[in-house]
Amino acid sequence: MERAALLVLALIVDALIGDPPWLPHPIRLIGNAIEKGERWLRRKPLSPGQDFCHGLGLVVGVVLSSYALAWLVLQALTALSWWVGQGAAVILGSLCLARRSLKEHARAVFHPLCAGDLSRARIMLARMVSRETVDLPEVEIVRGTLESVAENSSDGVLAPLCYLALGGVPLALAYKAVNTLDSMLGYHTERYEYFGKAAARLDDLVNLVPARLTALALVTAAWIYGACGLAYDGAAAWDIAWRDGHKHASPNAGYPEAALAGA
Repeated sequence: MERAALLVLALIVDALIGDPPWLPHPIRLIGNAIEKGERWLRRKPLSPGQDFCHGLGLVVGVVLSSYALAWLVLQALTALSWWVGQGAAVILGSLCLARRSLKEHARAVFHPLCAGDLSRARIMLARMVSRETVDLPEVEIVRGTLESVAENSSDGVLAPLCYLALGGVPLALAYKAVNTLDSMLGYHTERYEYFGKAAARLDDLVNLVPARLTALALVTAAWIYGACGLAYDGAAAWDIAWRDGHKHASPNAGYPEAALAGA
C-alpha cells in the first residue's frame, strides 16, 4: 500500500473508532514490557553508571523489538493474504494516532467547565495530565487542558504521522515505544534520574522536528480561521511560538504550546 493511502486510511479509522477498549492496544503491550523489563533489570541495587546502562539497554531492546515485531506480524499476515496484511497495517497505524482520543479528553473537560462544574472538570483533566488537579482554579484547568492538547497534538498526532510516512507502521510503533518509554521513565527524580535518562534524551531527539512542525500547523490553522472571521491570530501565534517556545523546560513541548497560546 502506498504510504499516502496508509496515512489517509489510518486517520479515517482513528476518526471513526479511536481506541476501542475491546481492541488490544500495542501501546499497552509496550507499557507492560517496559514495566516488566524495569523490574527485572533493577532487581538488585545498581550504581548510577549501571543504572544508566541498564536503562539504555531497556530503551534499545523495547524500541528495536517494537519495530521488529510490527514488521514480522505484517509480513506474516501479508503472506496469508494481501488484504489481511493491508487491513492490519491500517488498524495498527490508526492505533498509533490519538486525534480522536485527544479531542474526547479535551471535550470531557470543556463541557463540565462550561456548566460551572469545576470538580468534574478537575477529574477529567486528571486523565490528561500527570500533575495534581484537585485544587486547581478555573484558569489553571483551562491552561492545563490547552497545554495538554498542544503537546499531544505533536506526540499523539503529527509525530506518529511523520514516522508513519517515513517508515510505515514499524517505524511509527518504534516512535510510540520511545514516547511510552519517556512517559514512564523520563523523570528527574531519584528513581529515574539515571535509569530514565536515555529514554528522555531519545524522546527529545525524535520529537525535535515534529514539535516544530506542529507549531507551524497551529500557526497555519490560526491564520486560516482568522481569515474566515474567527477570533484567531496567525501572526501572534507565529511570533509567540518563536519568541517563547525555547523557554520551556522541554526542548520541544514549548513550541506547540506557545503557538496555541498566541493563536
